[in-house]
Amino acid sequence: MNHRIVFVAGSSGMVGMQLLHQLFQHPEVDWVVSFGRRELALKHQKLVQVKVNFDRLDQVDVVDEVRKQNRGGDFQSLLVALERGDDRPLVFCSLGTTIRQAGSKDDFYRIDHDYVISFARMSLRYGAKRFAYVSAIGADAQSSIFYNKVKGTVEDDLRRMDFEYLGLFQPSLLLGDRKENRLGEEVGKVLMRAVTFLGLFKKYKPIYDHQVARAMVKKMLNSQTTGNETITSLEMHKMTK
Repeated sequence: MNHRIVFVAGSSGMVGMQLLHQLFQHPEVDWVVSFGRRELALKHQKLVQVKVNFDRLDQVDVVDEVRKQNRGGDFQSLLVALERGDDRPLVFCSLGTTIRQAGSKDDFYRIDHDYVISFARMSLRYGAKRFAYVSAIGADAQSSIFYNKVKGTVEDDLRRMDFEYLGLFQPSLLLGDRKENRLGEEVGKVLMRAVTFLGLFKKYKPIYDHQVARAMVKKMLNSQTTGNETITSLEMHKMTK
């Protein structure tokens, strides 16, 4: 019997945490393997946490990491599926930071670009064919805005990889509970709520983290969707009404 396995990176963030909760509840998902620098304060029978150094993802042995945690045999079916290689994990990536958090443009690029691409390459090694990435509205490799340029470069590099389906999700300003306060974003949200209420700039309407996660799960679990697809914030709003 095949088991539906899901890989997730960026689980501690707004969208990532919502992804976990929705994947736990989904009847088609048997296992959720979360990759992160630190262990989440979260327990669930479907959840397996793998602590990783994102600078060394090429050295990660997922099978070995699961085996280390399988002392009671709770993860035996997942371990067998990974060892056989007959499951193709669905992959969700919501890795990302800000230049302020990263400390410099170089560190921002390393986290938002290099870590994402490394995670995508690692997932391909385990047979993944479907990959969903949380990008951003305005992502464009030719943009003069550094943030948008990096996001656009990530998108272009992912398109060159061998996925049967690549979903590039471009949310506008995210609504939800953040661990840190970003004053500029909070002001922006108030302003954008006002202009969208007036019917202006609908494509920039702020979107909740759980809506983005729901749209991603919906797309990824629909095996009929193939190719490279960009899903706008407005489309995510319509998908999750």
